[in-house]
Amino acid sequence: MTTTPVEALLAAARRHGADHADAIFIRDESESALIRKGVPEGIERSESVALGLRVFRGKRAATVSTSVLNEAEFDRLAEQACAMALVIPEDQYAGLAESALLERFDAAGLDLECSSSPSMDDLLARAREAEDIALSFAGITNTNGASAGHGRTSVALGTSAGFFGAYSRTAHSTSASVLAGEGATMQRDYAYRSAVHLEDLESPTVIGREAAERALARLNPGRPRTGIYSVIYDPRVSASLLGHLVGAINGAAIARGTSFLKDSLGKQILSAGLTVHDDPRRIRGAASRPFDAEGCAALPLDLIADGVLQTWLLDSRSGRQLGLPTNGRASRGVASPPSPSVTNLHLAAGTLSSDALRSDISEGILITELMGSSVNMLTGDYSRGASGFMIRNGEIAEPVAELTVAGNLKDMFARMVPGSDLMFRQSVNAPSIRIDGMNIAGL
Repeated sequence: MTTTPVEALLAAARRHGADHADAIFIRDESESALIRKGVPEGIERSESVALGLRVFRGKRAATVSTSVLNEAEFDRLAEQACAMALVIPEDQYAGLAESALLERFDAAGLDLECSSSPSMDDLLARAREAEDIALSFAGITNTNGASAGHGRTSVALGTSAGFFGAYSRTAHSTSASVLAGEGATMQRDYAYRSAVHLEDLESPTVIGREAAERALARLNPGRPRTGIYSVIYDPRVSASLLGHLVGAINGAAIARGTSFLKDSLGKQILSAGLTVHDDPRRIRGAASRPFDAEGCAALPLDLIADGVLQTWLLDSRSGRQLGLPTNGRASRGVASPPSPSVTNLHLAAGTLSSDALRSDISEGILITELMGSSVNMLTGDYSRGASGFMIRNGEIAEPVAELTVAGNLKDMFARMVPGSDLMFRQSVNAPSIRIDGMNIAGL
């Protein structure tokens, strides 16, 4: 059997005195094409390989990486890592995951590889079509360009305890960015889609139309009066709230005591009936994987069920710190040790359509874009720049910009009302989310 780079590097680590070790290999291949005003401006092909090694000597651990794939480099890298591990301070929580799988593992059944491989001409044609559609709308005056691309990422992971796993994932994407209006009143917006399989990717016509319509809708924005409003986060930005939730229940942050939710395990933090689910086994999922970055089984998990926080996000190290087993959420690159993270995360849809969600709002704000960030993870205090549209008598009204939306995440989570418009387009997804009583700074 041919020895893989991962297995060769693990063998080198053992030769140089490592008690335990793990190694990860990542290969990225991609092609992309950018069209601006009908002219190709960027044609790119790239391929990169990287290999990371983590070694343990007692309770000391060191991580090193390389992009050179030959036996001599593996030997040098292992020697360097083992020498580093002798002088690094001890970490009582260091070690391989106890619950790592001890078999060969792949992504069978997850359907993560697309057989379509578009040519550069195909990519150029797709980008050109998206831009042409966007520019065909009256009032669209310029373009930042449209792009199309595809790629493949291959991952292999092995440990000295006997685990070895490998899988690949493909990705296809199309985007367009255009401007509406003239001079100082000009507004920009975009549309972007990606999918594991080309057949699941929406057409360039849809992308171009959405970019144009969004840019035109933003023309001549005003500013709302400063006050307290009901706010609806559009699905394009609502996932950011899940991002803050993920940060607050990350096991590493809980172990450090640096999260405003550190005392919330087993408690109600969302409204009754709401579920936040992470599913690394989602078919054709943007972040699906058969195992985590420590070789542990990647299984679906309710982080929140019926509004109650069920678990922290844990890798083996944060689990040991908290006296809990890992729940298979380790993630890593080649140059860093594992840390807890999510895969395909979503807030379950509610029962109200987007129209019904705002129907009783006499004056509120639909947020479609967020800028900057001032979020204090110790206290949950939240403040972000935003733009979007006024809601008047349940209807979407004039555009608004240059406003700040503020509150406290703990309170915001407790008041979230999800709409029914959930779509799975990214690795983190949420439907429209309504939150009443938000502070808005405007005029």
